[in-house]
Amino acid sequence: MSDGGDTEASALVAWSALAEPDDPLALGIVAALGATEALAWVRSCAGSGVLLSPPALDREQRDAVVGALPRWVARLPEADPRALRERADLLGARLVTRGGRGWPPALDRLGAAAPFALWIRGELDPAASWSRSIALVGARAATAYGVHVAGAIAAEAAARGIAVISGGAYGIDAAAHRATLACGGAPIAVLAGGVDRLYPAGNMRMLEQVVVCGAVVSEQPPGRAPMRHRFLSRNRLIAAASATIVVEAAARSGALNTARHASELARPVGAVPGPVTSGASAGCHGLIRAGAAVLVTGPGEALELAAPLGEVDEPAAIGSDGRPDFGSAQERAAHAGIGARGSTTDAIARAAGLTGGQAQAALGGLSLRGLVELRDGRWHRLSP
Repeated sequence: MSDGGDTEASALVAWSALAEPDDPLALGIVAALGATEALAWVRSCAGSGVLLSPPALDREQRDAVVGALPRWVARLPEADPRALRERADLLGARLVTRGGRGWPPALDRLGAAAPFALWIRGELDPAASWSRSIALVGARAATAYGVHVAGAIAAEAAARGIAVISGGAYGIDAAAHRATLACGGAPIAVLAGGVDRLYPAGNMRMLEQVVVCGAVVSEQPPGRAPMRHRFLSRNRLIAAASATIVVEAAARSGALNTARHASELARPVGAVPGPVTSGASAGCHGLIRAGAAVLVTGPGEALELAAPLGEVDEPAAIGSDGRPDFGSAQERAAHAGIGARGSTTDAIARAAGLTGGQAQAALGGLSLRGLVELRDGRWHRLSP
């Protein structure tokens, strides 16, 4: 495990349990004193029962952190670095601290607001993947259109070796993760609670697959519940991806919070348009109208934001033997499931033994490779 014997790293682990990620006073005292000295001050006050004056702070800062002290002291029993590392080991999780071995450099853009530590379940290396990634975010109550677009972008990202980051929720998040998994890509799910609490429960099986094929990541220690304010602070980590694409979002949506974080980090933001009559796309339209997002009408445009032209791996539609080069077994099955006169998505799913979502993602990938096209509601094979 990273940074096992480092005093500052151990103090950062403790602070990740002492303070909420959006606690400005915790971030401030750690930035001013360093994690080790700041933790020592909290422990000294707790041990002596006396409000000791924290060093190297001006009067206004001292008054503020002294006011925050009780909430930190109350969590000291949960903030034993050794116990937290042991818990990570029991979960098969890695624990990395800010700036330490295995730390994603992309998160350094957050500055003092970067997490104190990350818990990671899965074999994927977020340190490398976060620097070549695309965040797909949007509505939990996604429409079939939103699910299709999210799946198509994720499938293309997977084909080009770009990690797909999302939040594990229903709707757009789940569509992005499932399509990435179906295409053999690198999914990263950033949770609002501990990595031992795969949330929501309805997506638990999918998130277990993300652990196997990618990584589930959280700045919250194991055991922490996914509460509303933690979702909002979690969004800034997703926004540290190379680019953020809002696929579908209502006028008031957590996805807009992620887009705002991305803009503050000077990361590219894209938004997918929808029908002007659809409330599910009102947030996307608002971003585009305000000039806060680039119009994205397909996977290629989304990936241009995530990596400059020429820096992504182009998928090969045709293999050296002249046969179609499928991106995954599910693409192969979906291609084979298309009838001679074309087939609907549902018919292809039944013929190929896939779920509707898997079939949509596979067909999206095949379409991007130029192997199929949709005409009058039916999919048709194209000659290589």
